[in-house]
Amino acid sequence: MAGGALPNCLICGSDLVYATKAEPVTCALCGKEEMGTTTCEQGHYVCNDCHRSGGVDFMHKLCVRSRSKNAIEILTEAMNDKSVYPNGPEHHTLVGAAIIAAYYNAGGKINGGSMTKGAALSELKVRSLQVPGGACGFWGCCGAATSAGQALSIINGSTPLKKQQWADCQRLTSIILGHLADVGGPRCCKRTGFTAVLDATDFLNEHYKGHIEKPEKVTCTFCAGNKQCLRNECPYFPTKD
Repeated sequence: MAGGALPNCLICGSDLVYATKAEPVTCALCGKEEMGTTTCEQGHYVCNDCHRSGGVDFMHKLCVRSRSKNAIEILTEAMNDKSVYPNGPEHHTLVGAAIIAAYYNAGGKINGGSMTKGAALSELKVRSLQVPGGACGFWGCCGAATSAGQALSIINGSTPLKKQQWADCQRLTSIILGHLADVGGPRCCKRTGFTAVLDATDFLNEHYKGHIEKPEKVTCTFCAGNKQCLRNECPYFPTKD
């Protein structure tokens, strides 16, 4: 389990319960009242901001200082920090930030060279914080794929009015979502994060003159923190051939 972080409820550690309809909830940490779909078996609710603040801040600082050209390496280092939980919306920032950092560190130009790595990471943070936890199950679009698409849109300067840049972002996210669907559910932010980063690495290296390094094999070390782990059905499970 990463950094001793609780696998489910941040308050008591009990299993999470997902509703199919949003209901009024109050964050047990900050007291915010809002509509939500996720509580624990004891009724505790933790809002997205409280859940991901530590992990998002850690990832931003890590990526600013990192010189690694390997996005999986950056992502895994962040996942091992105590501020990042086994599952949660912080991963919607981790994925895109790792991609941007590795691409830049490998000599890639962001928005034609007009944007620094720090500026790109700050923009990724703004965009990724708009994606809530549970998007994979409630929106039909996993936050890991969205994060990778956000990273590419920053790298290539995409807007709703661009042609090829717009198309490339849709292409990348569709590739990732297709691979995630092939493996199936339930949710695992490690599995989806690894897949999104690997697909983005291939896409950027092929279409955007990227030189991002890629490990020969990715092996997950976070299985114990996820009761819903697919085990041998997951391509990153330790005993997978």
